[in-house]
Amino acid sequence: MSKSGLSNEIRRLRFEHGQMTQEQLAERVAVTRQTIIALESGRYAPSLPLALRIARVFDVQVEDVFQLNGES
Repeated sequence: MSKSGLSNEIRRLRFEHGQMTQEQLAERVAVTRQTIIALESGRYAPSLPLALRIARVFDVQVEDVFQLNGES
């Protein structure tokens, strides 16, 4: 289980959207690449505004990006 209590689909979504790099995503949502790395690895739970910005980049709902562990 991840430390944040969330799982996410960021890596998959990046690759489905033209193999977007972590750096490109970070720039689009105004965070550092290290933040994207921490999110993808489950070491960090995003703020609600950040989660919304990430979902908007991929044109999906927040629930399509982030899921609570143990819920389907």
